[in-house]
Amino acid sequence: MVNQQSPDLHTATTQAKAARFLDEQIRQELTTRVSPAVLDFVEQMVGMAEPLGVLFYGSGLRGGIQADTLLDFYVIVRKQSDWPRSRLACLANALLPPNVEYHELTVEGQPLRAKVAILTLAQFRRLTGFSALDTTVWARFSQPVRLVWQRDAAAAQTLRRCVMRATMTAARWTAFLGPEKGERDDFWNALYRQTYQTELRVEKAGRGAGIVASYQERYRDLLLPCWQVAALPYEVVGEEVRPLISSAQKFREEQAWQVRRRIGRPLNILRLMKAAYTFTGGARYAAWKIERHSGIKVPLTPFAEKNPLLAAPPLVWRLWRKGAFKRS
Repeated sequence: MVNQQSPDLHTATTQAKAARFLDEQIRQELTTRVSPAVLDFVEQMVGMAEPLGVLFYGSGLRGGIQADTLLDFYVIVRKQSDWPRSRLACLANALLPPNVEYHELTVEGQPLRAKVAILTLAQFRRLTGFSALDTTVWARFSQPVRLVWQRDAAAAQTLRRCVMRATMTAARWTAFLGPEKGERDDFWNALYRQTYQTELRVEKAGRGAGIVASYQERYRDLLLPCWQVAALPYEVVGEEVRPLISSAQKFREEQAWQVRRRIGRPLNILRLMKAAYTFTGGARYAAWKIERHSGIKVPLTPFAEKNPLLAAPPLVWRLWRKGAFKRS
């Protein structure tokens, strides 16, 4: 039996119902409880700053906190000066967002570490939209996320709308990058395969499929309501769905995706270059990574903390002499 959704059936009522469903799903997801250790870490990290909110995502959310877990947060601010850092860092974040910081804090007697990205609300809105050329932000926030700190209820609602927009952007791209027809998982898997290839990331093959498999019911529930809100027609045949898009439209969006693919890696390389000058706590982060992967403890002097680039050459020499670069 075929259940076909034509453009004529995408009434305002259908779209509104789907939008309410998505809003409630995202609200529940954002407010799902997380480990108290994460909340304590965020409270310490925020301190006297005044962001709109802090979003928690990534492997620490999916797999829990282990000894070597690096937590992932996005801090969303109204304006650049709402988060304490240098003027250079604020300028760099305005020109090529996001900036990334490394934070290491003690919670209940145990050290916890986090990678923290900062965006203004205007940047967050722009980077979660369908027209964004940079795929990294909407791809992150189409995955499960928690709002672990908020300024007030109005800020929480604003951030929820951005996360919902990111999810809708991702779902729209699934229709153009996915199969002609298939199960709903197939569309999400095709999307994440494309986004991982677009970014400069060192990930195991099938990482995107692993994320979808971990939240299979979630992704199945979200796809069609997103298509409904986007007024994207489709048909359902048993367990399979088929977006009703013309060959010309699919070709046009595939070409648009190629633009994003061509600029994705250069953008990430530029961010890495920027991070050499703006990555707050970068020396401590590098020291932790070196010890984690080689077992060699790296002593950090105050000079190395302040000038990681100048301190790097002698550090590399010492690590080489200790055998950090030898193949096992």
